Amino acid sequence: MEGDCLSCMKYLMFLFNFFIFLGGACLLGLGIWVIVDPTGFREIVAANPLLFTGAYIMLAMGAMLFLLGFLGCCGAIRENKCLLLFFFMFILLIFLAELSAAILAFIFRENLTREFFTKELKKHYQRNNDTDVFSSTWNSVMITFACCGVNGPEDFEAIPHLPHSSFEKMTPEACCQRELQSREGMFVNREACLTGIERFQNRQGCYTVILNSFETYVYLAGALAIGVLAIELFAMIFAMCLFRGIQ
Repeated sequence: MEGDCLSCMKYLMFLFNFFIFLGGACLLGLGIWVIVDPTGFREIVAANPLLFTGAYIMLAMGAMLFLLGFLGCCGAIRENKCLLLFFFMFILLIFLAELSAAILAFIFRENLTREFFTKELKKHYQRNNDTDVFSSTWNSVMITFACCGVNGPEDFEAIPHLPHSSFEKMTPEACCQRELQSREGMFVNREACLTGIERFQNRQGCYTVILNSFETYVYLAGALAIGVLAIELFAMIFAMCLFRGIQ
C-alpha cells in the first residue's frame, strides 16, 4: 500500500510540474511578446519604469517556472531526493516572489489609470513626429485600434500644432479614419479629418477601446496566475511527501 501511495504521489508530482512547465512557457512567451511586440507597445512599456520592470519580471518568472517544471518532472520520475529538495526550496522562493509581485501590482495600480496616461500623452506627444519614439508608438496604437488619444481628440487641444500648418485644428493623422487600420491604409478623407470634421475622425479614446479589447484576456491572465499559484502550492506539498517517502 505504501508503495502504491508513493507511486501515486510520484505521478501526481509529475502532473503538477508539467502544468508548472506549461505556465512558465506561457509567461515566458507573453513577456517576450511585450518586449519585442512590432506594433510598438514595447515603447510605451519602456516609457513607464513600472511597466518596464514588470515586463522583465514576467520574463524572468516565466523562464524560472519553465526550468523548474522541467527539473520537478525529472526529480519525480527519477525519485531523486536532492532534486526534490532543490525543487521545494526553489519553488517556495518563486511562490513568495509571485505573491509579492501581486501585492505590488495592486498597490501601484494607480499608475495605469486614465489620468496617468492622459498626463503622459500631453507631456510627451509630438503629433506626427515619427522620429520621436513615444509619438510614433502612440500613432501606431491609435491607427491599430482605430482610436484617438486617451479620452478622445480633445486630448490634443493643449498640444502645440506643427509649424506652418495649413489646418486650423490639426488633429493628428493617426486619428483619421482609414479604409484599412494600418499605416498603409488609405484615408477616408484626410483634409476633412485634420480640419476637425468629426465624421472622418476616430472619436473614441484608446483607453476605453484597449480596455474593452483586453478585458477578457486580463481576467484570463488573472485566472491563470491564480491557477499557477495553486498548482505550485500542491507541487510543494507533493514534493515534500515524496521526499519523505523515498528510502
